[in-house]
Amino acid sequence: MIEPGSMPNMIFWCFCKGELFLPGMRLNKNIKIFINYFLGPALFIWLLFSIYQQVRYQPHLETSYHQISGAFTSSRSLYLLGIFGLMLVNWGLEAAKWRLSVNLVHPVSFWQSFKAVLSGVSFSVTMPNRVGDYLGRILYLPDGKRLKVISLTVISSISQLLITLLAGTVGCLLLKRQLISGGILNPITFQFAVFGLEVGLLILTLFYFNLGIIQITLEKWFRSSSYLYLIDSIRSFGMQRLIRLLLLSGARYAVFISQYILAFRLFGVDVSLLNAVWIMSLVFLALAVIPSIVLLEVGIRGQVSLQLVGLFTANSLGILLTSVTIWAINLMIPAIVGSILILGIKVFKRQ
Repeated sequence: MIEPGSMPNMIFWCFCKGELFLPGMRLNKNIKIFINYFLGPALFIWLLFSIYQQVRYQPHLETSYHQISGAFTSSRSLYLLGIFGLMLVNWGLEAAKWRLSVNLVHPVSFWQSFKAVLSGVSFSVTMPNRVGDYLGRILYLPDGKRLKVISLTVISSISQLLITLLAGTVGCLLLKRQLISGGILNPITFQFAVFGLEVGLLILTLFYFNLGIIQITLEKWFRSSSYLYLIDSIRSFGMQRLIRLLLLSGARYAVFISQYILAFRLFGVDVSLLNAVWIMSLVFLALAVIPSIVLLEVGIRGQVSLQLVGLFTANSLGILLTSVTIWAINLMIPAIVGSILILGIKVFKRQ
């Protein structure tokens, strides 16, 4: 999360509370008008410039561009169109998850949720571990409700992490022989890794399905805290809603896997269907635990994919092109669209 006192945290607090981050000073009407009608374009220019600066220096970008351009003129274009279509499904599922979560505090439409998710992506590209997701999304909520949905958004993220941990643990067990023989892990390290994954999965599962108990415990520990209202809505997270979030997360995970399988076919990476499913579960697991920012993630994603997918194929260029293409379609395109959507945001709204 954002460290206290950092600039992103100051901006975050300013947006959420409607107060200028200066002692004793509140935002007057003119300043609010300025922020509502001029901050959006300013953010749009900054985000678009940041994306451009980073994308232009990404490795293999020119090769990837030529490969993708050539795909449009061949039968492989169907694979590329499939990846684009699944990108919309991916973010649509994430929008459904966020809507399901925040409706406990403030009802939002699916379209509003979809725009919020894309705007979150545009903020997250320049912030570590995608903390910008929260900032981008809460701007679509009215004053007084923004801080309250942070805990709900975290729970939605935990549901996705649970699926990633579960699939990664299964993938690790099924590919034990390849991981050890390929020199990725030695037998002792493998045992420690599996044990750590199982313990982490157990703890996270217990946390996820016992939110009410955790809230009561926090309330007892911090009785005098003025921030307990931030977790009030957690108690309303019933078992049915938690399971629905997990199902949506599982569907979104399946979309990720399907995109990679199509990209492997697009770039001639010869990996069987089952091997692709389980090796990608390890790639996703590694990406979930390695701290990064989205704009640097393509390099990490490429290196991890080369190491793991390379256990089954020697097509290194195809693996790298797959990573760059999925990264660009799933993250950069939504980030650009989200930055455009920010143009229409009014930071301060009536409830």
